[in-house]
Amino acid sequence: MNNLFTELENQNKQIPLAEILRPKTIEDFLGQSNVISPNSPILNLLKTNRLFSMIFWGTPGCGKTTLARLIATKTNANFIEISAVTSGVKDIKDAVEKAKESLRAGQKTILFIDEIHRYSKTQQDALLPHLENGTLFLIGSTTENPSFQVVPALLSRVQVVRLNPINDESMAKIIKKGFSYLATHYTLMECESGVLDFIINLARGDARYALNIVENAYFASDLKDNKRILTVKTIEEICQQRNTRYSQQEHYDCASAFQKSLRGGDADAAIYYLAKMIVAGEDPRFIARRLITCASEDIGNADPNALNIALNAYKAVELLGLPEGRIPLAQAVIYVARAKKSNESVCAIDSALSDISAGLDFAPPMHLRDAHYKDASKYGFGVGYVYTPDNPDYDQQFMPDELLGKKYTQQ
Repeated sequence: MNNLFTELENQNKQIPLAEILRPKTIEDFLGQSNVISPNSPILNLLKTNRLFSMIFWGTPGCGKTTLARLIATKTNANFIEISAVTSGVKDIKDAVEKAKESLRAGQKTILFIDEIHRYSKTQQDALLPHLENGTLFLIGSTTENPSFQVVPALLSRVQVVRLNPINDESMAKIIKKGFSYLATHYTLMECESGVLDFIINLARGDARYALNIVENAYFASDLKDNKRILTVKTIEEICQQRNTRYSQQEHYDCASAFQKSLRGGDADAAIYYLAKMIVAGEDPRFIARRLITCASEDIGNADPNALNIALNAYKAVELLGLPEGRIPLAQAVIYVARAKKSNESVCAIDSALSDISAGLDFAPPMHLRDAHYKDASKYGFGVGYVYTPDNPDYDQQFMPDELLGKKYTQQ
């Protein structure tokens, strides 16, 4: 009965175009020439039937799952695929038992874990002994930086492979392949000029998203004279708005680019990264805190008003929220980017902190010590202190004796 039910399920499934056109061989795999090319180290290892554990790190739709399956096919390995979202330690144990059975039959096993960054430390630790003794090989996939999401013990046992977003040339081939498949298996089609470039721009390196657009736009397009007429307008109406990709890594990357643009005086670039963070749903208070940091770290006393403007921008976004808060943020971004720069403050405090950490930790001179209590003078505390406002010309020592002449500021 189970087989009958399974057959009925398969008959009624609507398999997405992206799954139908998933590459079946390494040679058909597009867009990752930095990883898979005729003489690439990974391909050379696969040709010798050597396996090693890897984590594929890349944006959605760049081919992580596909490449893992192709590696298993290329090396004739048993392929077990699970998702970190729906699996746990029990599933890992089950995979280990299957891997042992395959070893007894002379076959290696690849355990593919999608979204491996979703695993807890305990779940990741459960993989370690089996990678160590060679029971199975791990291929994990993640959209997040493994350095932040994968435990060090597991990272030391795998090779992290960075996959790039699919380039425009490869994306064009993938999209054309999708159109060709639909035209062959359903109805002929005619594409308006600009459709290909429009989809490439929308997809931004995500092949799965591009093929989903192709499929949906094809079946949503007008049918005239037994032919589909696909236009840019149809795609615009279907997609409406492209969600901005913004992973944890991109959060850090964008914040870094934002602050460096402010520091470098490029107001236009800073405004762009501000807009990117706003569209991605970044907390506007986080953005304002970056402005405050830059106003002190990179501008300081070269233009003290920059700090006031950054602080007021923070208060404004707290009062207004978004979308109105975008305006005071933009105002502050432009001011901070154009302001005269000086890193004297951050250099001064960091230099002093470094000295103290290195052991240059000395007590204040006796005449500067607290003398507000009755017995202080008995110890010599405060004796000889001169009140500077009444004696502005008096040359008084303030540095500890051991640091006389030490300069932290630039004047």
